[in-house]
Amino acid sequence: MFKNILVNALVNLGDVVLTTSALALIKKNFPETKITMLVKPVVKDAVIDNPVVDEVIILNYKAKENSIQKMRELVGDIRRRNFDLAISFDRKLRPALITFFARIPRRVCPSKVFDDNKSRVTLLYTDVVEISHDLNKTLQAETYQEIVRKFFNIEGHETPKFPKKFSPVADKLLDRLPQKNFKIALCVKGTFPLKTWSKEYFAEVVRELQKKFDAAFFIVGAPNDKPYADEVIAEIGGGVENFCGETSLTDLAELFRRADLFITVDTGATHIAATTGIKMVTMYGCTSPDRWHPINKNAVALTSREPCCPCTCKAKECPTYPKPACLQNVTPAQVLAAAIKFLGES
Repeated sequence: MFKNILVNALVNLGDVVLTTSALALIKKNFPETKITMLVKPVVKDAVIDNPVVDEVIILNYKAKENSIQKMRELVGDIRRRNFDLAISFDRKLRPALITFFARIPRRVCPSKVFDDNKSRVTLLYTDVVEISHDLNKTLQAETYQEIVRKFFNIEGHETPKFPKKFSPVADKLLDRLPQKNFKIALCVKGTFPLKTWSKEYFAEVVRELQKKFDAAFFIVGAPNDKPYADEVIAEIGGGVENFCGETSLTDLAELFRRADLFITVDTGATHIAATTGIKMVTMYGCTSPDRWHPINKNAVALTSREPCCPCTCKAKECPTYPKPACLQNVTPAQVLAAAIKFLGES
């Protein structure tokens, strides 16, 4: 079989984490195979020192730079590594061109992966794996694994993998929390408005949990989430630490390992948390938990299953804007019930 595989995963954080389930399936069946991942800089911490990734190539691409020269350098680097197979977990043009011009002899992509639209990009590949299942009714990790199963003619299911590293940053951040019986993590902002549960709802949940449990709360997120997180804390009335922008991805995973509960919207951090086994409650708006449910036996996914979901609407295009029904109908009472059950079990 193939001994030196390049995996293209120029996708967002959550998807990069989910693709590692497919790499785990390859490693399980072909443990001597070397796997190198091509990723964007922002997600590198998810794959460096990952147990199913042997090497990482980072695509440092910026539109204002000489992108043609950058691509030539990258193609030359990849050609020198003598890969015998390239697997793409997306159908983007850039990785297709990179592997084509690097002359990797076998290049594999799926017939579909994020939507059902056909793409001419598949013409640049030697093998196109037919994906026949309904994407919206199948866990995305299973779609990635199906690409691998069909191409290699293997069976099985694996879970996503994430690096586990010592994190002094996590120690320092947790030292900022008051001494309480429980540590509860929150992620309050999605990548776009139809993923973001309301500040008022988050505030209601936290205030009720503060009444019922001896708990310390902290918010995690990207650096640009910090101002919004401060607004949520103000709505709560204080008493919550804002850790947004203060962690690497591996620091974030360590925070989840030490916390007792994670209450979150659907975002990349959800899938990182799932790899740690933390008890978690996730609220879904325009996306479907049938596809994006965290792969964690300790996870509860809440959705109102509106007839229009899943959708790709912009916030102001939503028929029920400014209060999208998909998020408005996932209530604080539902979140509280799940959280209280988890904390009660603890």
